[in-house]
Amino acid sequence: SRILDVLTRPCTAAGVAWMTKRLLLPALGALGLSAVLSVLHHYGVPIPARALVVVRWIAILSLFPYGIRRRSLTAWIFIAMLAGAAIGHDWPPVAIDLRVIALIFLRLIRTIVAPLLFATLVSGIAGHADLKKVGRMGVKAIVYFEVVTTLALVIGLVAINLSKAGVGAQLLQTQKLTAGETILHIFPDNFAKSVAEGQILQIVVFSILFGIALALVREDRRRPLVIFTDSLAETMFKFTNLVMLFAPFGVGAAIAYTVGNTGMGILLNLGKLLVTLYVALLVFVGGVLLPIALATGVPLKKFIAAVAEPFTIAFGTSSSEAALPRAMEAMEGIGVPREVVAFVMPTGYSFNLDGSTLYLSLASIFVAQAAGIHLSVGQQLLMMLTLMLTSKGVAGVSRAAIVILLATVGSFGLPVEPVFILLGIDQLMDMARTSVNVLGNCLATVVVARWEGDFPKSAAVTSLAPSNEQVPVRPL
Repeated sequence: SRILDVLTRPCTAAGVAWMTKRLLLPALGALGLSAVLSVLHHYGVPIPARALVVVRWIAILSLFPYGIRRRSLTAWIFIAMLAGAAIGHDWPPVAIDLRVIALIFLRLIRTIVAPLLFATLVSGIAGHADLKKVGRMGVKAIVYFEVVTTLALVIGLVAINLSKAGVGAQLLQTQKLTAGETILHIFPDNFAKSVAEGQILQIVVFSILFGIALALVREDRRRPLVIFTDSLAETMFKFTNLVMLFAPFGVGAAIAYTVGNTGMGILLNLGKLLVTLYVALLVFVGGVLLPIALATGVPLKKFIAAVAEPFTIAFGTSSSEAALPRAMEAMEGIGVPREVVAFVMPTGYSFNLDGSTLYLSLASIFVAQAAGIHLSVGQQLLMMLTLMLTSKGVAGVSRAAIVILLATVGSFGLPVEPVFILLGIDQLMDMARTSVNVLGNCLATVVVARWEGDFPKSAAVTSLAPSNEQVPVRPL
């Protein structure tokens, strides 16, 4: 009880920093020792397996005091990820049973997405006095999305051609996806069905058209629905705050299930591809997103602090949907107007999935390499153009990119067997590409706001909790 009292006792900011550092350093040392012992054991040093388990769990439990003192959801998500990986490695049957916890968390999150998208889009469009600005914002957003996702495709294409991760795999068609079917899939035939199936692109299209129609209604008829959608958005943000308290358990369970179900052997077999993806994503973040942020005057420290939590949620759950509510809230918190967030962020979840787009270009060429099929530069570019269209409909949930990949490789006559072997490490790849999706969409929101003059460099940082108060903004 005295330890908990010390950990939870209020103190000055300097005292908090000192205490957290004192608690974190021993934990990092224990984690380092555990990693060294595991490596030695892997290379034949006779270390008892039970001793490795004990040291590993001592290291993980030593992070708990830091988490208690830090009082940060992000910190607890990282701790839960480590604990989940350890459970999956040490007790696979237990880890597989924990999947239900991860599914509960994802179901709770998915109940938020449709009403939140509808409310924020309709409110952002219909509540906007200047429909011309909405159209201007849409054009700017689409242009930005297409340029950035094209760069992601190119980086993925170059990366896989350099690493040749699929060459040498001894692996041995699928229904073709027509352009008409792809375009038709964008438009909903039943809004309730789109909500039930989690078709984000269809929800976005319906909400945009509904918002435009509502904006054309006269003021006295429009106001009640605008007030309703505003209230619905506020309610869903509060709902999100409640669900996020469950995030560490959901993320930890998801990691535990992944490790317990697939094991570590498949990671060695497909490690080259995994490394290629991570390196390509790092190049994309450092070579594309960072220059864009610097060129448009995005306040990096504030931006990084705001996206840290949705980024880690996306990384842990492999679900863009899971991070969407918190990402929207965080962008409002650093000063982006709600109408910009409500328009750009949901649209970006359908048109600006940078990480998934990069992965699709990389994985499609990997399939050809694994099948021993040589694709000319022209064929590869044609495949990239196809992916630019098909990737726009990829859902923000785990493994959705595999569906798009299957359809794309099938349309080019490539075998599907190599795609199936990717399922062994798809979760680890999905974690990286999904977190980059979230990062890219958050940056796109700030960039469009800067272009519209709604996010000056001096924009004040507010609480990340939504409020009815207007964010103070000074003109450029």
